[in-house]
Amino acid sequence: MSDIITHFLPFAIGLALTGAVSGVMAGLLGIGGGIIMVPAMVLAYQLLGYSPEIIMHVAVGTSLAVIIPTGMRSARAHNKRGAVDHRIVRLWAPWIVVASLLGGLMAGLYSAAALKIIFGVMALFIALNMALPVQRRLMESLAGVPMVNRISAAVIGYISALMGVGGGSLTVPTLTAFGTPIHTAVGTSSTLGVILAVPAVVGFVISGWGAAGTPPFSVGFINIPSFILIGGLATLTAPIGVALAHRLDARLLKIVFAIFLVVVGGRMILQALGV
Repeated sequence: MSDIITHFLPFAIGLALTGAVSGVMAGLLGIGGGIIMVPAMVLAYQLLGYSPEIIMHVAVGTSLAVIIPTGMRSARAHNKRGAVDHRIVRLWAPWIVVASLLGGLMAGLYSAAALKIIFGVMALFIALNMALPVQRRLMESLAGVPMVNRISAAVIGYISALMGVGGGSLTVPTLTAFGTPIHTAVGTSSTLGVILAVPAVVGFVISGWGAAGTPPFSVGFINIPSFILIGGLATLTAPIGVALAHRLDARLLKIVFAIFLVVVGGRMILQALGV
């Protein structure tokens, strides 16, 4: 019994801390916390010795599952403040649902290295986008075109499903580029993150059903203990991030977070390339 406690206690503490930090970041930046959860879970699973060919899939799928309760709590808090644009939600939702479900169903077709490269490249793009208004300059003139909104929703839904994120890191800058005020963009992103995560999780359960080498108590590519530990703490701390989002100038935080993304994204790519 003591060996089991010694083996799993650091793992459990690490996941709990990851959940607490992810919840705050979800509410603060509308990112769903997945960009933090995925690399943290990959590291935890590596330390526990699970198959490197499967842990990325489990980390991505479990992260999406965690985003559901976190995003619901965050979205409810933002909605109470009037920061959710339901017109945008109605326009984006159908496209996000279809694309994220497709991403989840196709996840099993991607190797661990491919998922790491997708995550790493997009993390670097998100970091660049936070430091420089790249996306705003490219997209601000297309704000009033419904088809551009639909295509943006579909692309964000598919890529986010494969990354294990709620899409906020892409949705927020897209909406602000389209002229949505930042607080409304963050609040709307939280709602869209839930709409994205639910079908993506269904896809990951189906695509991972019967997969060999998953951690104990996994359903498809969703690991239940990780979901409970991270999801529980993240759900409790998400409102803290929401409160901070409406009080703080997040410019310095975004710069620090961009640096973090460069480090994590670069590490994922190097791992995938075997460097």
